[in-house]
Amino acid sequence: MTSPTGPDRAPRRSGLWWAVSGVLVVVAVGLVTVGLHGHRHPLPGPVAQTPAPPTSTTPPGSTAPAVAVVAHSVPTSLRIPVLGLSVPLSTLGLNLDGTVQVPSGDQEPGWFRLGPSPGQVGSSVILGHVDSFKGPGVFFNLRTLHPGDLVQVSLTDGAVATFAVTNVAMYEKTQFPADQVYASHGVSALQLVTCGGTFDPQTGHYLSNIVVYTSFVSATAATALASATPQGPTRKI
Repeated sequence: MTSPTGPDRAPRRSGLWWAVSGVLVVVAVGLVTVGLHGHRHPLPGPVAQTPAPPTSTTPPGSTAPAVAVVAHSVPTSLRIPVLGLSVPLSTLGLNLDGTVQVPSGDQEPGWFRLGPSPGQVGSSVILGHVDSFKGPGVFFNLRTLHPGDLVQVSLTDGAVATFAVTNVAMYEKTQFPADQVYASHGVSALQLVTCGGTFDPQTGHYLSNIVVYTSFVSATAATALASATPQGPTRKI
C-alpha cells in the first residue's frame, strides 16, 4: 500500500500538497507493495462502491463544514470499535523518489505526516495493509464499515478525535482520486486507505483501493472517552 507521513510541519506544506497530488496515483499503484506475492485470493469490494470520483470537491457523504478544535499533535493510536480494532500508529512521509511511503508492517497502519493531525481542518489520511502472504492485515475488514460507524484517534497531547464513517468507496488504482482523498476541503476529515478488489498474481498487487471517508464528530480528553463517546456493538465479520 502506499503512504502518508507526520511530525514535520514545514512551511512548504502548500507546495507539498501539489507534489503529493501529483504522485498519489503512484500511491494507489504501489499500495501494499510489501509481502503480497504468494497471496492469490481476491477480496470482495467495499460496502458502497463508487465507480469514479465525483465532480464535487467535497468527499462523499460530507456535510456542512465543522470547526475542529484539535491542536496539531502526532496521532499515536487508532481505534475502530465496531471492528474490535485498537492499534498503534506509525508515521509516514515521502520516499526519496517522491512517492508516498507505506507502512513497514502489515499490522500497524501509518499516518501521513505531511497532512493535518486528525481533528484539524483538512484531510488527515491513515494507510494500512489489507493482507500479506502471512494472512489478513490490519485493514482487512475496513471494507465492511458502514456510515455512522465510529473511528477514534488518540493524539500525543492526550486528546482523542472521534469521526463517523460517511462513505466507503472503491477505486481502480488508475483512477485513484488523490486530490479528493488528500487535499483539504474546508472540513475536518479522516480518510482510511487500503487495497482491495481483484488481486493480480502477475504483479503481486490488488487492482483497486478502498477508501473509508469519515467526518469529524468531537474531540475529548482520553480519560473521558469511555463516558463521552458511544461505543456501539462489535460487528461480527
